[in-house]
Amino acid sequence: MYVPNEKRYDTMVYRNAGKSGLKLPVLSLGLWQNFGHTGSFANMEAMVHTAFDLGITHFDLANNYGDPYNGSAEENFGRILRGMPGLRDELCISTKAGYDMWPGPYGTRNGSRKYLTASLDQSLRRMGLDYVDIYYHHIFDPHTPMEETALALDNAVKQSKALYVGISNYTKAQTEEILATFRELRTPFILNQPSYNMLNRRVEEDGLDKFCLQNGIGLAVFCPLAQGLLTGKYINGIPAGSRASAKSGLAAQLDEKMLSKLRALSGIALERNQSMPQLALSWVLRNPAVATVLIGASRPEQITENVGCIANLALSDEELAKIDAILNS
Repeated sequence: MYVPNEKRYDTMVYRNAGKSGLKLPVLSLGLWQNFGHTGSFANMEAMVHTAFDLGITHFDLANNYGDPYNGSAEENFGRILRGMPGLRDELCISTKAGYDMWPGPYGTRNGSRKYLTASLDQSLRRMGLDYVDIYYHHIFDPHTPMEETALALDNAVKQSKALYVGISNYTKAQTEEILATFRELRTPFILNQPSYNMLNRRVEEDGLDKFCLQNGIGLAVFCPLAQGLLTGKYINGIPAGSRASAKSGLAAQLDEKMLSKLRALSGIALERNQSMPQLALSWVLRNPAVATVLIGASRPEQITENVGCIANLALSDEELAKIDAILNS
């Protein structure tokens, strides 16, 4: 039977999710990859246990995680939770809905009240939970009135099926529009979940980070390692069997200009006595709008390495200037 580390809260850093009272670890575990139907359950369980032992209390899911069997990540996580009795109140669990999930007009990508309500009920059943801590709309839906989506999320809170709500993949303009309805309803809207990393700074270019900071909304960032580009594994080319070798889109980005940038960033990480992923995570966390960074993993050791960034989060002005010069070269 799993026995958690008694010192799990000693070193982890926690930040408030926006202006809410909810504290999140600066690193959270996302279950997008490697928790699906075809994965090793023993490895999934070891990753969750390792994360929790290191003070990671927040686990992020979605209704469609677990490809090719949508929902299998939630099912596997529910199975893991059953082996962690008495710990539910130490965990912050989030799920999302918005992408294609089941056949027919009510299960395709949308933000309707029917879809969001049905999807949350399904997610709760798969995980064996009475409620989730955070329920997100996963992707903006141009075919559903924004007010309807906001009302559906608010209704989840009123039904005690979620404590807080969030949105994901929303621009600044879209966030501003839905925020107006949430304020009218007094909905506990606390997080926006965008993609953000050294190689993808749309959050800054759009002004989303500043808007959220000014309006008490935290950012829960995904893809902090740019789907593997910032792991350091590609600085000498594409290893056989890697994600880049399997995905031509990622491989196409690895031209000599990109490789030069990655090597230079690796040099800065070395100077800071950090690994490349640790530098990338520290860089994202330098942004005061960021409440937590969602990390993915394929094995427990990667989680341990990523959490090591906490020992050296601060980046000097000189280091930030060097990084900007590399990224803009």
